[in-house]
Amino acid sequence: MKLKNYRIMKKYLYLISKKCLLLAGILLLVFSSCDEEEILKEVPLDFLAPENAYASVEGIRQGIIGLHSRFRDDWYWGGQDQGSIWRGVGSDLAWHGEDPGSTRFLTNYVNYLIPASQYVLEYWNDCYTAIQRANVVIEAIENADPSIWTAENPKNVPLAEAMFFRARHYRVLVSYFGDVPLVDYVVKSAKTDFVRAPKADIYSLMEADLIFGTINLPEPGDEETGRITQGAAWHLLAETYLQQGKYQLAVDAASHVIDDYDYALMTERFGSRVGNDVLKGGDAFSDLFGYQNHNLPENTEGIWVIQVEPFITGGGNWIGERGMGPAYFRMGNTPDGVKAFRGEFVNGKYTGYSDTLGRPVAWVHPSNYAAYDVWVSDWDNDIRNAEYNIKRHFYYDAPGSAYDKQEIDWSLYAPGERDPLRDTCQYIFPYYMKFADPVNHFDQLDRSGGGHSHQDVYAIRLPETLLLRAEAYVGLGNTVLAAADINQIRNRANATPVLAADVDLDYILDEYARELYGEVDRHIILRRMGKLVERVLLYCNNPLTPGVNIQAKHVLWPIPLSQIDLNIDAVIEQNPGY
Repeated sequence: MKLKNYRIMKKYLYLISKKCLLLAGILLLVFSSCDEEEILKEVPLDFLAPENAYASVEGIRQGIIGLHSRFRDDWYWGGQDQGSIWRGVGSDLAWHGEDPGSTRFLTNYVNYLIPASQYVLEYWNDCYTAIQRANVVIEAIENADPSIWTAENPKNVPLAEAMFFRARHYRVLVSYFGDVPLVDYVVKSAKTDFVRAPKADIYSLMEADLIFGTINLPEPGDEETGRITQGAAWHLLAETYLQQGKYQLAVDAASHVIDDYDYALMTERFGSRVGNDVLKGGDAFSDLFGYQNHNLPENTEGIWVIQVEPFITGGGNWIGERGMGPAYFRMGNTPDGVKAFRGEFVNGKYTGYSDTLGRPVAWVHPSNYAAYDVWVSDWDNDIRNAEYNIKRHFYYDAPGSAYDKQEIDWSLYAPGERDPLRDTCQYIFPYYMKFADPVNHFDQLDRSGGGHSHQDVYAIRLPETLLLRAEAYVGLGNTVLAAADINQIRNRANATPVLAADVDLDYILDEYARELYGEVDRHIILRRMGKLVERVLLYCNNPLTPGVNIQAKHVLWPIPLSQIDLNIDAVIEQNPGY
C-alpha cells in the first residue's frame, strides 16, 4: 500500500513539475525583453520605506518636514554640549559657567577634542545622519512618478529645500573637520571605503545645491511659515563663497538678500511686548525676540525662523533659558539668613523660581569681552545694552529679610561665607534676555518652565547678512562700503557710527557679538576669519582654564576614531596633531 501511494505521489509531482517548467518558459518568453533589475526590485507592501512613503506629493512633503524637524532638534537641543558650543561656549564669547572645570562643554580643548570623544562623534554623526535623510528625500523626488507634479506642486521646490538642508549640514562638517567624505547619494548598505574629499569638492556641492535653491525656492512672502526661501539660499551661498575667499561673489550673493527682497531692519516697536514690557522697558530690538513676534507679517528682519509653536501638534520648546542664563535660584540665602528667592506662588507654595527669569543653569556664561568690553564705547546709548536686553542687576526676593528688594551684592556677606567661583560663574552674571521668554511658561509651572523657552528662534536674521557683506567688502579692501553696512545695524541700535578707517575683521567680530550673541555659530565665523586661536586665548576668561587650553591643532577637530576604525577598506586620515 505504501509503495503504491509512493508511486502515485511521484507521478503527481512529475506532472506538477512539468506544468511549472511550462509556466516558467511562458514567463521567460513574456518578460524576455523586460528590465531584469525592475522585475527583481523589491517594493515594500506592508511597511513604510522611501519607495512608498515618498511616492506622493504629500509623502514627500512629510519627508521635508522631517528634515526641518531634525534641524530644529539639532539647533535647539543638539545635546547639551552641541547647543552650548553653537551658542559660543569655548569661543571668545563664552565659557561653561555651571562647572568651569568640567571635562565637557569645551572647557578644556585638550581633554575635550580627542579622537575617542563621544561629543566629537555626535557632531559628526548628527550631520551625516541629516545628510543621509536629505539624500533619501532627494532620490525619492528624482525617482517619483512625473505625473504627481503639477503647477501648484512643482518638483523643484521640495528638491531645492532638501538640497538646502544638505548644504547646511555640510557647512558644519567642512568647518569643524576640514576635508570630509562627500556623500551625495543614498548609502543603502554597509560601506567601509569612505575617503576624505577636499574641501573644494564639498564647497562645489554646496554651491550647486544653493544656486539651485536661489532659482527654485519660493520668494520671501510666498512660503509657508518656517519654510526655506530664496533669501535663505542666497544668504548661505554668500557665506559659502566667503568661506573660500571668493569676496566679490559673496558680495553679490548677499546683495541679492539685502536689495532684491523686502527684508529690512526693524526700527519701530511691534508685537506682543508693546504695552506689556515685563522688564519695564523695550525697543524694536527687544521686540524681535518677543513671544509670537518672529513670524508676524510686520517683522521684516527674519530670513529663516525655526518654529516652536507649543500649542500645535508637533510643537514644543527649547532650552534657551536653561542654557543661557544664571542659576540665581541656587545662590542660597540673603546676608541675614533668609532664602534669597521666594519665587512664584504655585499649588499652595512658593517655588523659589522667578517667572520672569525662568530656570537657567548657566551652561553659557558670557566672557568679560561679550558682557562688558564690547559695550564700553556706547554703554549708555546702545539699546542692545539696555537693562531689559542684558539684565545686569538682580534683586533679593526675600520677604522677612532686611535686604528684601535690594540689589544682590556679594560684598555684603561675611568673609569666607560665599564661594566666589559659584557666585559669579553660576549664580549671578549678565543675562542676555533675548533667550528668555518672561512670563510665557506653559509647562512645569512649579519650576517657572524648567528652563524651557517657547518663542521661535532665528536661524538667519538680516543683520548677519549685512555683516557677511561687510566682511566680504573688507576682503576686497573697500572699508567704506563695509562701514555703511555695519552702520545700518548700529544706527538701529542708536550706537555711534563706525568710521571706515576703523573697520577691520576684529571690529566686525565686535559687531557680531553685540548684535548676534548666541544666535550664530561663533566657531565657524572665527575659523573663517583665521582668528579662532588668537581670540579664544585673548578673551575666553574661564577662571579655571583661561583660554580653555586651545592650541593651533584645535582649529580643526579630530576625525572620530570609530569612523576611522570602521572604515576597513580605505584610509581616512586623521587631522594633524591628533
